[in-house]
Formats: sequence, structure tokens, C-alpha cells
Amino acid sequence: MAATVTALPLAHLRERTSEKWREYPEDVLPLFVAETDFPLAPAITAALERAVREGDTGYVASRTPLAQTYSDFAARRFGWQVDPALTRSTADVSMGIVEILRRVIAPGDRVIVNPPVYPPFFDLVTEAGGVVERVPLRDTGASWELDLEAIERALEDGARAVLLCNPHNPTGTVHAASALDGLARLAERYGATVVSDEIHAPLAQPEAAFTPFLASGEAARAVGYAVVSASKAFNLAGLKCALMVAATPERNALLRGLPAEVEWRTGQFGLLASVAALSPESDDWLDGLLVTLDANRRLLGDLLAAQLPEARYRMPDAGYLGWIDLAGLGWGDNPAKRILREGRVALHFGPAFGAEGAGHVRVNFGTSPEILTEAIRRIASLR
Repeated sequence: MAATVTALPLAHLRERTSEKWREYPEDVLPLFVAETDFPLAPAITAALERAVREGDTGYVASRTPLAQTYSDFAARRFGWQVDPALTRSTADVSMGIVEILRRVIAPGDRVIVNPPVYPPFFDLVTEAGGVVERVPLRDTGASWELDLEAIERALEDGARAVLLCNPHNPTGTVHAASALDGLARLAERYGATVVSDEIHAPLAQPEAAFTPFLASGEAARAVGYAVVSASKAFNLAGLKCALMVAATPERNALLRGLPAEVEWRTGQFGLLASVAALSPESDDWLDGLLVTLDANRRLLGDLLAAQLPEARYRMPDAGYLGWIDLAGLGWGDNPAKRILREGRVALHFGPAFGAEGAGHVRVNFGTSPEILTEAIRRIASLR
């Protein structure tokens, strides 16, 4: 088993100047935004230190190792064969989504999303000129899954694209390969496009058997795009680097046709850090992070069971985000407000993820066991 990755001490973390550590006063434990509390992988630190030492802070080059490095990473980690020639970089996953959607829909076309879902999805569809078509995940009582019957009804009624979250944020669901193939076949039947946000993919637990959308079958290759990044797994969001991926020359024509500025927006530090993150020398660090997150997702379940038995929590398949139903406590549609005000713990507001988030909170457990334990203790003290 890989060595675990240990979170930095709270005093050290409070020296950071990023959103997680500057949004709220110091008496608040911040478990809201998707930043983690771990040190950088050593290869990333070395790459950035070298760049600063040598003043390597200019424009991103027109030829970089990023595409090949990601292709090798996808083959090692997911068994997915990515053709480096069918990729293009940009600043972040959200920007990649918008640039693709703008070119596969017409203004006013409907785009399917599956709430509860990452709140910016609603805004990204609008920014691209589309109209959000809500098709919620199906709650089976034991898990969440794509509601393919409802998706088909929306496509039959004229929806032109699907914005997929794979793995899903906030539930941490790793969609089954059969469900992804089923979605792709529906999109192919109705002439729609699927854009898959796979930013959390490197954080899928090994037993979850993550399948990239474009690897789910021939239909997916024909109808889809993936947008990927090292930013969530390696905590690089501020450095700005993502890849848009196609699986056929026909789909790649859209990426080749994007304005040069879309690629120029890639951050130089983001590219250097991403190459280091996705290289084999960071594999052990990532494996260790997965071990740490596995322990934390289980700890969260244990803490809730012992101190907040009214809470409903399913251990996520991927990532470091816990989706918790607190409706049983009677704290209203947005319990995170009371938890922040009275418990001094900042969680992501459930209703921001769609109507299905009423009564819910999202907890970032990409932290130390001590901080996580104290956060749940504070929340439980409000009962």
C-alpha cells in the first residue's frame, strides 16, 4: 500500500492566501470550496521552483509535452488510449466546456444537466448561449445514477447536448460504463453532443472502476468530448491548465477550429505543474492521496453515525467531497447557513446544486482527520 499523504497543520494552512483560507474569519473551519490541505507532490514543487529560478515565466509554447503526458497518464491510470493529436489545452475545465458548447449548440438550445450538480454548470450553459434542461440523477436508495429514460425524453423533445459530470460532483458517483454507453447511444440516436467534465477522474477510488466517457464505447467516441485537468487531484486550480479531448478526427475538427487565444489562455505554471503531476514520478504521491481520502471518507461516515445519526451520507466513489442530507435535523433548506453562523464551520450550500440540494450540505474532507473531527463536533453541538 502507498504511503499516505498528510495534511499540513492548521497554522500553516492559515498562511495561504487562496479562497479557502481568505473567505472567512480565522475562527471558521473552511470545508466549502474544492481546495485540499495537502502539500504539493514533490515533482510539482521541483518543477515550479526550477521555473522561478530560471525565470521561465513567459508564454506557453506552441509545442509542449502536455498532451503526450496526459495520454500516458490516462493509459496507466484508466486503461484509456488518448491520441495526443486529438487534444487542445486551455485555462481550465469550465472554459473548455463553454468553448465546446458554443460550437455544438445554437443560441437558445437546451443542454441537459443532472442535478444535484456542480453549481457553475448552470452558468456555463447560459454563458455558452444555451438553456439549462434539468434531468436529475435518480436516487435508488443505495446510490445515484443517470436517469436514461428521462434523458431520452429530453433529447426526443429537442435538447441538443448533455453536460456530464463524471465522476459526479457533489455525490462522488462514478457512473457505470454501461450507463455511459447508454447515454452515448441516446445522444447518437438524437444527434446530440455529450461534453464530459472529468476533473475528478484521478481521484476515483480503485475499486470504483472509473470509465472515461470517451472510453465507454464507439458511440461515445462519435458524440463526445472530455475536458480534463490535474487541478483537483493535485490542487493546482490557481495555475490554470486543462485539456479538451476528442476521440475521432471529425470531433477534433471542432477543437482545431477554436481560436488560438483559447489555447494561449493556458497558464505557463499550470502547464509545467500539470506535466509534473501527470508524470510517472507523481504516481506514488497520487496513490498515497487516494489512501488518505479513503480513510477520510470512512472517518466522515463514522463521525456522522456517532454524532449526527439523523444525517444521511453515502460514501463517495471518487474525490474528497461528501454530500450529506441534513433535512432530518429540521434546519431548513440551507442548513449550511446555521452551521456557519452558529458552529463556525463553512460548508457548501446544498441548494446551490439545484432544488435537489435542499436540506443538504457539501463537505470537503480533503483535510486532516483532526480538522474533520472538530468540524463534525461543532456541527453536532448545534443539535
